[in-house]
Amino acid sequence: MTIPSSRLLMDNETSCLPFTPEEEKLIVNKLSNIAESNLKEGDLYFVISNSWFKEWQEYIKQHNGDFPVDERCTRSLHANGVLPKKANRPGKIDNSFLILNEAGVEGGDLQLKRNLEEGHDYVLVHQEVWKRLYCWYKGGPAIPRKLISLGFLHKTFVVEVYPLGLQVLDARNNKKFSICMSKKSSVRELYNKVAKILGHQEENIRIWDFFNKRKNSLLFVSDKTLEEVNLQMDQDILFEVQLDTSIHFGSRMDSTGNALALVPIESSKLPVTIAAGLAKSNGYLPPTDMVDGSDSLSTIIKGDGGGLVGLQNLGNTCFMNSSIQCLVHTPPLVEYFLQDYSHEINKHNPIGMHGELAIAFGDLLRKLWSIGQASIAPRAFKGKLARFAPQFSGYNQHDSHELLAFLLDGLHEDLNRVKSKPYFETRNANGRPDEEVAGECWDNHKARNDSIIVDICQGQYKSTLVCPVCSKVSVTFDPFMYLSLPLPSTVKRSMTVTVFSGDGTALPMPYAVTVLKHGFCKDLLQALSTACCLKSDESLLLAEVYGHRIYRYFENPFEPLSMIKDEEHIAAYKLPKNHEELAKLEIIHQSKEKYTSNVLNSGVRTLLGAPLVSCLPEYATTGADIQSAVRLMLSPLLKTKANCPLAQIYTSKESGSASRTSVFCSHNPQSELAKESMYKMDTDQEANGELSFHLFLTDERGLSCSALDNEFHIRQGQFFRVLLDWTDSEHDLYDVSYLKDLPEVQRSTAKKTRPEATSLFSCLEAFLKEEPLGPDDMWYCPNCKEHRQATKKLDLWRLPEILIVHLKRFSYNQYLKDKLDAFVSFPICNLDLSKYIKSNFAAAQSHIYELYAISNHSGGLGGGHYTAYVKLMEGNRWCDFDDASVHSISEDDIRTRAAYVLFYRRRVKVESH
Repeated sequence: MTIPSSRLLMDNETSCLPFTPEEEKLIVNKLSNIAESNLKEGDLYFVISNSWFKEWQEYIKQHNGDFPVDERCTRSLHANGVLPKKANRPGKIDNSFLILNEAGVEGGDLQLKRNLEEGHDYVLVHQEVWKRLYCWYKGGPAIPRKLISLGFLHKTFVVEVYPLGLQVLDARNNKKFSICMSKKSSVRELYNKVAKILGHQEENIRIWDFFNKRKNSLLFVSDKTLEEVNLQMDQDILFEVQLDTSIHFGSRMDSTGNALALVPIESSKLPVTIAAGLAKSNGYLPPTDMVDGSDSLSTIIKGDGGGLVGLQNLGNTCFMNSSIQCLVHTPPLVEYFLQDYSHEINKHNPIGMHGELAIAFGDLLRKLWSIGQASIAPRAFKGKLARFAPQFSGYNQHDSHELLAFLLDGLHEDLNRVKSKPYFETRNANGRPDEEVAGECWDNHKARNDSIIVDICQGQYKSTLVCPVCSKVSVTFDPFMYLSLPLPSTVKRSMTVTVFSGDGTALPMPYAVTVLKHGFCKDLLQALSTACCLKSDESLLLAEVYGHRIYRYFENPFEPLSMIKDEEHIAAYKLPKNHEELAKLEIIHQSKEKYTSNVLNSGVRTLLGAPLVSCLPEYATTGADIQSAVRLMLSPLLKTKANCPLAQIYTSKESGSASRTSVFCSHNPQSELAKESMYKMDTDQEANGELSFHLFLTDERGLSCSALDNEFHIRQGQFFRVLLDWTDSEHDLYDVSYLKDLPEVQRSTAKKTRPEATSLFSCLEAFLKEEPLGPDDMWYCPNCKEHRQATKKLDLWRLPEILIVHLKRFSYNQYLKDKLDAFVSFPICNLDLSKYIKSNFAAAQSHIYELYAISNHSGGLGGGHYTAYVKLMEGNRWCDFDDASVHSISEDDIRTRAAYVLFYRRRVKVESH
């Protein structure tokens, strides 16, 4: 349907006129596309209840104009296979359950409940879309949110669903009220808003950063953003009336002439800073410990009391606190950042952060190594992190390892001693010894990358790829910053899968097989192939059956089995090995309600049974051949008096007479020649008459279908779906019960299995073992001139002084997120990796490591909590850093199922005399 543009984009006054569902859909799509193609900072988006929006989507999607042409043809079906009732037009937009309160925020702002998820609790629509939806449906309340730009090096647009919430404390009467502003709002806008609410002139008031209930810094009117002055969600700001406007508070100007939000700090409270006085200017310091809410600092020491400072949680920042505590207790980094490192800051690295991240990290480390305080709030560091890595901005939980990877890479680029990186052309090994090639690769890497991070954290591994076709071997030597090790699983899982014959030679048969719980589809296919005695020229195609339809095919052999739930119904179809080259036929069944269990209304036609899948032979070219294929697929279901339950029909044509039907047992298989003869004779028989089955071509969702006729042309390699309408004749001839009641993958039981235990060495060996590349990581073979699924083998070649080991507990895919809670046994002392090192020159170094820190994650996905266990540099004792809390812990208690990232330091090799 085409809507005139004059009707599609109307004035607000006329856009509220009634529209058809299809028109609403087209209008919203057009407005959304226009908005997406012209994104700019400051655009307004509106938050809408996801439940209401889903109702609206159901209302518009069924009116797509593609109605079936036959009454026996099914359109859109629910999970039970029954044609659903027509969706009603939704009522008023109702966003009330999203709102925290409607009267608790000054200035008319509406605050959302915390921890709402996009796509689950709410959706975002552009302002123009909201205008139309509101005109059509009314309701509300309206919840506008601004599109803001995040990032410094790489700009990204995001909708600020949760603006900065601030608690304004009036110093005159200690009354408090809440306001909401974008973190991209300026301090000037903050003054304007507060002054307007309280009825004062801007020049007569002053606002303090009152984080942790103390005056940290005076916020001067400027164009600096609230994010840049490090204001945090839900923190206090203090409002004062300035009685004497002649008093000027200490300030200095930035390069644009704006007063910086600084106040004088007594010299006795200044922390030790890096040499060369980077932070000293005109007697003022950038906001440091006082702004960060710490107590006054004293001397930085590494003895008793040093390094025992906690980090306050600024709103789901435990992931950041955990990684920071592990890094600031890494001995070489402590030595480096407590000295003068200013000469190594690289402000001109185009892929660095102008040295700002290194300076912010160094400042934070120095505070954490100062005594005389219990905890600090890393607001300045979080601000820098949000600026350069906007993925960590806001107040959502993140992955401590992902943050760690960014920090290590960012610190390296900010401290890279190489100011101009030379170019090296990659040389092939050409039979040269591995030691020579590895040394050359490492020297080239160091010529471009030379920093304290490379010095202590980077190692090298050997990667070997072998082409499965021509056996071409490719060897490369690559640097690594950490080892991400998989957790091998030995837990088994029983799975029941129904195997269907794709050529009509056998009845469906369920098979129960045992596979690794955390295995892949290829493991299930291998187990099924053995169980059902799969022939060498056959293969299996896995599919999930849902609502009597095939919901999805498992075509990627490396899809994890965790994607398949116990309550699902899985089918495996026997097909020729070359099935990808042939035309595939999917047969869906429907019948009148008297033959199904879904009895609703008289005359309602519903789906039944499980779909069948077959391949059409190369000689199949017309709709009549599809008819023959359907007959062949149904042949095992034939009701026959012969003493053979698995039968198939073979139609032969006698000269000048009607056809007759013969029954053959499946244990006497027909040859391919006989099958081809059957196809041809069936086609001849039906070429001039009606097809014996009522078949309709349909799409994946069953939204449209059309009758199949003899003239339909088949092209090899295509996928055809047909809807078979079962009449009384089919029910009399075939036993459809064989297609019903597919068993679940595994019947649910109340018994829960405890996650298994494994060792760090098992994880390392799983990482180093040879395995084929995944389908998405195909390797281009220079000999074959094609992409191949090569085998890959990794070997450790050079180990760093600080070895960081990441245990891959989290797995993500498009369907599922999962966490492995397996206990990993890891050495605390004497981690010996000597046998895993393949280089000869490395023998001069020690490969024995001592554990000194652990980043822990407890709880489930999407939340949980991060902590850090750290071995102090002095005193040989362990401490538990849980955000602001720090307390001792026994070494016997540091091995837990929560261990996520392990930090090891090489033991110094003692020369024997």
